[in-house]
Amino acid sequence: MKSIKRLPEIKWFEIIGRNRSLREVFELKLTHTRLLVDNYRKCFLFYRDVLGFEVSWGDENSLYGQFKVGQTHLGIFERKQMTDALNSGYIVGGEQGERFALIFEVASVDDTYEKLKEKVEFITSPMEKLEWGMKVAHFRDPEGALLEIYENI
Repeated sequence: MKSIKRLPEIKWFEIIGRNRSLREVFELKLTHTRLLVDNYRKCFLFYRDVLGFEVSWGDENSLYGQFKVGQTHLGIFERKQMTDALNSGYIVGGEQGERFALIFEVASVDDTYEKLKEKVEFITSPMEKLEWGMKVAHFRDPEGALLEIYENI
């Protein structure tokens, strides 16, 4: 019978410090959502100029931009740059689908709809979703990402 080699004992306090817990060291904090886009400039201008988001980093030519949106951040990044970094191969316009949605709370869906309807093509008109307890409307960004505006009812 083969003997099992015993691994050296890990002394966590030597790795993380005596005054820190494992939870403090390995805690994940969601800082922002990043969209990977094919037409970076068009998307940057959409989020800045159409939706009026405050730019916290980058510009229309930087291939990465970040916007302050309420208490969080929305990043946009040229998809080719990310696939190059991952060495995963870039395919223009990769498969689209409803894989995520960006959800924005607004004071009034009707007012926001009126303000945006000349700038974006809405998929849905403002509608009450009683089972959700919300009024919502939906549209897409230039890359096809689904966006929802909502208010609680």
